[in-house]
Amino acid sequence: MKDLNTGKIRNVCLLSHSGHGKTTLAEAMLFNTGVLERFGKVDDGTTTSDYDPEEIKRKTSLFLSICPCEWKNHKINIIDVPGYFDFVGEVKQGTRVSDGALIIVSAKSGVEVGTEKAWEYAEERKIPRMFFINKMDEENADFDKVFNQLRDTFGNSVIAAELPIIEGGKFTGSVNVVSMKAYKFGKDKSEEIEIPSDLKDKVEEARNTLNEAVAETDEELMEKFFDGQEFTADEISKGLKAGIENGFITPVFVGSAVNNMGVKSLMDSIIDLLPDPSVSKVVKAKKKDSDEECELEISKDAPLSALVFKTIADPFVGKISMIRVYSGTLKSDSSVYNSTTGKNEKISQLFVLRGKKHIQVDQLVAGDIGAVAKLQNVNTNDTLCTQSNAVELEKIVFPEPVLSMAIQPKAKGDEEKIGSGLSRLQDEDPTFKVETNTETNQMLVSGTGEVHLDVVVSKLKTKFGVEVELTEPKVPYRETIRKKVKVEGKHKKQTGGHGQYGHVWIEFEPGETEELTFEEKIFGGAVPKQYFPAVEKGLQECIKKGVLAGYPVVNLKATLVDGSYHSVDSSEMAFKMAASLAYKKGLPEASPVLLEPIMHVEVYIPESYMGEIIGDLNKRRGRVLGMTPMENGIQKVEAEVPQAEMFKYATDLTSMTQGRGKFKLWFERYEEAPPNVSEKIIEKAKQESGEGN
Repeated sequence: MKDLNTGKIRNVCLLSHSGHGKTTLAEAMLFNTGVLERFGKVDDGTTTSDYDPEEIKRKTSLFLSICPCEWKNHKINIIDVPGYFDFVGEVKQGTRVSDGALIIVSAKSGVEVGTEKAWEYAEERKIPRMFFINKMDEENADFDKVFNQLRDTFGNSVIAAELPIIEGGKFTGSVNVVSMKAYKFGKDKSEEIEIPSDLKDKVEEARNTLNEAVAETDEELMEKFFDGQEFTADEISKGLKAGIENGFITPVFVGSAVNNMGVKSLMDSIIDLLPDPSVSKVVKAKKKDSDEECELEISKDAPLSALVFKTIADPFVGKISMIRVYSGTLKSDSSVYNSTTGKNEKISQLFVLRGKKHIQVDQLVAGDIGAVAKLQNVNTNDTLCTQSNAVELEKIVFPEPVLSMAIQPKAKGDEEKIGSGLSRLQDEDPTFKVETNTETNQMLVSGTGEVHLDVVVSKLKTKFGVEVELTEPKVPYRETIRKKVKVEGKHKKQTGGHGQYGHVWIEFEPGETEELTFEEKIFGGAVPKQYFPAVEKGLQECIKKGVLAGYPVVNLKATLVDGSYHSVDSSEMAFKMAASLAYKKGLPEASPVLLEPIMHVEVYIPESYMGEIIGDLNKRRGRVLGMTPMENGIQKVEAEVPQAEMFKYATDLTSMTQGRGKFKLWFERYEEAPPNVSEKIIEKAKQESGEGN
């Protein structure tokens, strides 16, 4: 690829509901620029951007991919991201490094949840957006219905920049409302035709709406509009571009990606209407180790600043860091400073990725996107810059995982392979977390949904050769007591030589703190002081396993009140054993109960789902604490729910709200489990330990 200036670059993120045609559109754009000899198909697994074996198998995008191409002396970095909700981390990476968003909508399905989310992601980053109504060639395609849905959902900023020409029920061409020209699609190119007579009124109406929107971008244009004067082509182009940049105008284009209809005019519009990286003139950053903001000039001659926005664990090449340069120029065979780690890094050969293909380049100028391999100490969200101008660019904020499962190998001895594989996958995906729960002795993997974790399991098998299974995590229950008891513990053993003798009376009662509270009230030296620590140590070991179901005991107070000793046979070990006997005898008499962890949950949902969500939380033994109205018709429902009822909540919430709901969850406290719940847990624990047989 030839070197281009920043002004000639367009970074555009393709967003949509899953299955609306992002990947096919990217393929058509690449085909039009001549970088592909043949047009790949998602169903055949031959597209440029869905190249991962998992994507080919599932016939859907799971990971972000970059597809650069050149069109009319400009470089378009097409950023294809997944439409499936579980892969929101990839979407956040894509929108972070884009200067514009193209939201694809199916002419059959219309506005779906993924369309709304796509708009939200673009709105979050305040990036300009355009719509492309795709699949116009398919049966039951309905431009008017979908266009009206777009206006109803996203407001009057949505205006038609193109209208479809339908002849005999078939999509054959389009009218460009900006240029007021009509085109009929041929096999390889489109030819200009007269605007069909049956469309003239509709085109006129769309043109008036367009003119009104353009007028609102500039006072002089507003005056001209009210005076009834026609705008020049330049004025329309300038006003349209300004309106798109400011978010006042969201133009709608039409076509069929799979048949490459309307795609070339869409590519022209991307170049003409979406901003280049230098439009904002400066990028905001923070000085290293400081909250002080600074501004960096978006120019290839400014000091370097670049963000590592994605990491790929490639089994052949090693670690690949994907980078967007924000200011300055990044060159091959150079040294840069990582302001996140405070270390210098050697940049070897830079390349740009087109799907899985690596194309070597000598440099990346401000605004461009590329990659470099084998930066071992560089991770996603790191800033690469010059040491003399050490800055930190705004980091991508990734969603927290909402679903945790326990992971274990199918074959013994694969634990080490699992550990290293998961560590590599964690480097690649910041929405995926791994931890070992020392209490339950389970390794837990957490992600954004069931499909997300399913893909992790598949990748472990294909990339790292290890098969695993996922199970629901164990709940870390606790046990405690409800009444006070006084019990005796006597350990007496007589063998040849020294015997063993330890004798204690201990009062057990509910304590104030989670840890064991140990006291002694011994009179007259019934138990010598040197054995007090042994008694406490014996109890500390005992409380790791309760008497009901073997869970740790909390809120326990133990007071050593009496006992006896033998001048020869008593020892620390004997008193530890005596304490243990007292514990095993006393706790079953002290009204032991099972405690379960209670989670605080905040659910964010559109108001229309309130009844169903509250009903569901009640079914999960939850207590709803309150509702708070938020922006855009969203309600926040707060509740406390037992952890045992929440493992599959991420999946269920998605199902109940069609993906519109989200939630946060954290541990609140322990609470006594109801008798029917306790009985099941105790019975299960007995079966697992073999007592129930």
